[in-house]
Amino acid sequence: MNPLVILAGVVLILYFARAVLIPLALALTLNFLLTPMVMWLQKLSIRRVPAVALAMLISVAAAGGMGWVVANQLLQVANDLPKYRQNIHNKIEALHYLPDNALGRATESVKEIGKEFSDSGISPATPPADLSERGSQTSNQAKTAVRPAGPLPVQVVTVPANGLQYVSEVFSPTLRPLATTGMVLIFTVFILIKQEDLRNRLLRLAGLAQLNAMTLAFDDAARRISRYLVMQFLVNACYGVCFGAGLFLIGIPNATLWGVIAGLLRVVPYAGALTATAFPFALALAVFNGWGPPVLVVLLFALLELIAGNFVEPWLYGAHTGISSLALLVTTVFWAMLWGWAGLVLAVPLTVCMIVLGRYVPRMSFLHVLLGDETALSVEAQFYQRLLALDQEDARTIATTFLKTHSLVSLYDEVLVPALTLAEQDRHKGGLDETRESFLFLSVSEIVSELGVYRPESALAKSRKLTSRWMSPGPHELPSSNAAPSPSAIRVFCLSANDQADEIMSSMLSQLLERAGHGVLSLPVGSPFEEILAHLPPEPQDVVCISALPPFAFAQSRALCQRVRIYLPQIKILAGVWGFTGDLDKAKERFGSTRPDKVVASLAQAVEQISEWHNATLESESASRSALDPAHTPQSSSS
Repeated sequence: MNPLVILAGVVLILYFARAVLIPLALALTLNFLLTPMVMWLQKLSIRRVPAVALAMLISVAAAGGMGWVVANQLLQVANDLPKYRQNIHNKIEALHYLPDNALGRATESVKEIGKEFSDSGISPATPPADLSERGSQTSNQAKTAVRPAGPLPVQVVTVPANGLQYVSEVFSPTLRPLATTGMVLIFTVFILIKQEDLRNRLLRLAGLAQLNAMTLAFDDAARRISRYLVMQFLVNACYGVCFGAGLFLIGIPNATLWGVIAGLLRVVPYAGALTATAFPFALALAVFNGWGPPVLVVLLFALLELIAGNFVEPWLYGAHTGISSLALLVTTVFWAMLWGWAGLVLAVPLTVCMIVLGRYVPRMSFLHVLLGDETALSVEAQFYQRLLALDQEDARTIATTFLKTHSLVSLYDEVLVPALTLAEQDRHKGGLDETRESFLFLSVSEIVSELGVYRPESALAKSRKLTSRWMSPGPHELPSSNAAPSPSAIRVFCLSANDQADEIMSSMLSQLLERAGHGVLSLPVGSPFEEILAHLPPEPQDVVCISALPPFAFAQSRALCQRVRIYLPQIKILAGVWGFTGDLDKAKERFGSTRPDKVVASLAQAVEQISEWHNATLESESASRSALDPAHTPQSSSS
């Protein structure tokens, strides 16, 4: 079945069954919040049912006490409002436009035009009547004269309500919230007591085949939601305390009330804190004559939101919910339209559940992509996409940004090689036009050439330190013999298997080998390497590296390997099938009888393997010198 059809059915169920689902969702949220307390009480050797009862008693008592304080404070504010009537009137008058300025004159002109339209009394012209109708009009004038000028007044008289209807009208606004609260508390108690049984039933409902995925999903959702709720409770409590203390210092009456309201309303993303600030701001306008205290209230709100939103929340739980900022805004509006005030409160937990569902259910994976905070495109895909968009600067920026936290060989292996592999796949499928193909390979070649002079900060600092020691050595200090790399014992000949992408890979490998101190000769694609090597005859310890990119890497590299084996049977051959993810030993067998000495899939493996061959060559040469010159012995470490 189409996932969108399933999603539409789920939305319809959520809407029409909201009378039951809202209390159940609130109870599940409270379950995540109270589970740590119940587990802590159980560690004190209290059984499950008494621990749940004690946790619920503590929570209800705390909520009731807070509600009592808030209700008393609200009554006090309502009683004090008549004292500020004159001040409110003065502020309203001050906000009116003065008739002397241009805006005031424009406002008055608009009012006058509207008044003229309303008083004009223009009625549509009536068409001339026929002569035959004039007689009837004259005969009806007497009847028209006795009709009243305006419509007859009508008065609707309601039937007096009986006692039951009167009680229902009076108490219905309070009975419905109380009923919802009672359902939430009952659901919460039963879920806390039967938590393991409910989890096992859900796992059995999913089936034994999905046991691993559902277990991971439950653990992931519980960890994210529990951490988020606990951290949000602590952050909102501290926010309310700081907000109330700031209002008290400003001089706003009932600062405790506004602090509690700010902590409670901040559960609602984005709009909660702004709504909580509107009440003390309006009260500051009513109480004080000047504009200083209202401005201070706004500044206090901005300061606390700046600290909480940019430092505290990202540090505590910003990266653990897994929701992107835009997705949180959209889902908050969606849940508010679907479930009202309950949707505002439950927006984050419900969105986390949707993300977890998209992560572990393959058919719902689009939810994880749309709502999650993970990068939508990998770095190599971003790099390739910018090159497809003919934007070399953005591609260069992606590469340099990656280099700030990674090495150069990691950039080549993890970004440029996958990007070139994607380009090769699209090219062989006919998905790349000539313009983009030429631009892409030329841009990558330029970026690789520019990175040839790249040096990390650590290497630059070490080089400066070494230079200073050479320039001014100490009295008993000699320049280090390791200042310059020793000449390489082997030479490396880099060959490209087929096309321009293989040639770019060959240049990357040559660049990395030169940095490691090896002598390298990189030959372009299609060059007669037999003639070139005739002028530079390789020795047995030298290495030939063959570079090939998928999807047709083995056929071309196998043919080139056969030519090298025929021409240079004793030389070492390293075949780089870049980005290959299979078994390298089996890949080596695909070369047949003229198989290379080593097959690698990354540039890092190639550099490491050549370094091993280089060290082995040095050791063999040292052993040969020692055998020829018995008096030659290596220096001891003490000397």
